[in-house]
Amino acid sequence: MTMAPATPSPYVTRLEGPAPEAAISKDLVRRGLMVSPVAIAVFGVFWGWNGALSCTYGLSLVLFNFAAAAVLVSTTARISLGLMMGAALFGYLVRLSLIFLAVYLVRNAGWVELVPLGVTIIVAHLGLLAWEFKYVSATLAFPGLKPTADSPRSLT
Repeated sequence: MTMAPATPSPYVTRLEGPAPEAAISKDLVRRGLMVSPVAIAVFGVFWGWNGALSCTYGLSLVLFNFAAAAVLVSTTARISLGLMMGAALFGYLVRLSLIFLAVYLVRNAGWVELVPLGVTIIVAHLGLLAWEFKYVSATLAFPGLKPTADSPRSLT
């Protein structure tokens, strides 16, 4: 008697190959570093050195958050998809808690201005994600970032 081949469970299947989330995260961090001098200068003009320092701290939290998310997902995807799904969900909660803790611990420090810090964290997260959305390819042919004319994987 022959048995039908068992189909692998998506929960224990692992992903092999390049990690598109790492490329997207690297691009997000690069764009964040591009706009950070402008944001720091703007908050510095209105709130002085404390505003500039608060903005720098907020941008650091945001960029670390994006990098940590990519590392978490790309690492766990190589182990199993079920672990990756759990890491994506619970990792988000942990990273959100870490941002809260990072703000809570410095909220009474002399150099912290809460308005620039809060605005930076919110606007940087949403702004960078919206900006990156333009460059992300949602196709199986080019997962991750859309190919450019000078990229080695482009169709041209």
